[in-house]
Amino acid sequence: MEEKVKILAFIGAGALLGSAATLAISKLLSDPLPINNQCVGKGYTSEAVKSNGFPGSKCNGLATPNPLTDEVVSEQLTRNIQFFGLEAQQKVTASYVVVIGLGGVGSHAASMLLRSGVGRLLLVDFDQVSVSSLNRHAVATREDVGTSKALCLKKHFQSIFPECHIDAKVILYDSSSEEEILSGYPDFVLDCIDNIDTKVALLAACVRRGLKVLSATGAGARADPTRIRVADLRESTNDPLSRAVRHRLRKDHGIDGGIPVVFSLEKPKAKLLPFKGPSGEEENPSDYQIVPGFRVRIIPVLGTIPAIFGQVMASYVATQLAGLQVHMEPVVNFDTDHYEILHQRLIEHEELLYGTSMQVEVDVEEVVYIAKELWHGRSARDLSIKDVGRAMWRSVNELMLVRWDKTKSASVSNLILLRFKEADEHESRSLEDIKEEEPDFFVRVTTVLKRAELEFGF
Repeated sequence: MEEKVKILAFIGAGALLGSAATLAISKLLSDPLPINNQCVGKGYTSEAVKSNGFPGSKCNGLATPNPLTDEVVSEQLTRNIQFFGLEAQQKVTASYVVVIGLGGVGSHAASMLLRSGVGRLLLVDFDQVSVSSLNRHAVATREDVGTSKALCLKKHFQSIFPECHIDAKVILYDSSSEEEILSGYPDFVLDCIDNIDTKVALLAACVRRGLKVLSATGAGARADPTRIRVADLRESTNDPLSRAVRHRLRKDHGIDGGIPVVFSLEKPKAKLLPFKGPSGEEENPSDYQIVPGFRVRIIPVLGTIPAIFGQVMASYVATQLAGLQVHMEPVVNFDTDHYEILHQRLIEHEELLYGTSMQVEVDVEEVVYIAKELWHGRSARDLSIKDVGRAMWRSVNELMLVRWDKTKSASVSNLILLRFKEADEHESRSLEDIKEEEPDFFVRVTTVLKRAELEFGF
């Protein structure tokens, strides 16, 4: 009997303590909240601050001056408040975030930012919900098929967190829509686009405008969620999309990193499927493009991976907005020494042959792609297509990168891997001679280099 009394006493004390905590939070929420002058981005003074209203009354368009004083809102976000603290959650609720690209990655990122209490969202996508996208979309149902992705999300979001001010734009991001999409000083921009040209243009515009941006790389054809990372664009590996974007940003805009990206260390397990037209025969996919430059071929996607990419993006942005420091696991690559040797050897060869290395347009990461992905660690004259693998460090002692076409720069789509003697012989011949004397070799090399050209979006 005495034991039961003790247990009941403990339960009563716990209930009393919980009630006290609830009353304390309610008291805090009922007090005037301090102004967050960061709601419109670094370097700008918030109109909300000027009007002495809750951050977001003019900055993010919230209908309620202080939504956290609403009982339903405070209860809906109570776990966030307990995690971040009230002041930090205020920053999240006062924030304005733009999400561009609302497919498997973007829809999940936007959904969790909404559920995290972000006060204003701009959702941008020109595309529509398709039946095949239901395996990875955050909220779309069969009833939404055929409707725009932006309006679909807005419809569902309004029933989840109606206090959030949501704008939906059914437009394609490009130079003509840049001002419409990126104006208003968003606190964060999420790049969830899978087209290289558009992605590069968006990232360059964000850097130029001084906007914080987080970019998603390729989530398709992967299955291992434990290998997803957040790091600088310079550190992303095993991803053709980030590799191409990195190359274009450096070449066209002089941007060499400084952009955080979500990527997977896992090498893609599949490639774009061949495109088949209405007849069932393989056809040129570019003939069916609605928007030039956007692929119509399909890459196999396990729906869970883009969803996790989106969740990672939302977590990263929410913690950044709240001011919570999260130290991401560093990306460690122990396998770069021999690629650095190849890169240095190329520079020295260019200086010896042309008097300068100014036309070397590849970095070490791109040398990894050329050596491993294009030439499998072997000479271009080696007919074997099997990867050298860990024996690469041995083969590098007798290999070097040289230009295929001497009239063009040393770029990803114009470098071949040869043995030293083969390189000397190659430098003494013209492409016309090779094409005439070794047509099979010529076709094989040009086919490989064409692949690099396509993968890098040239």
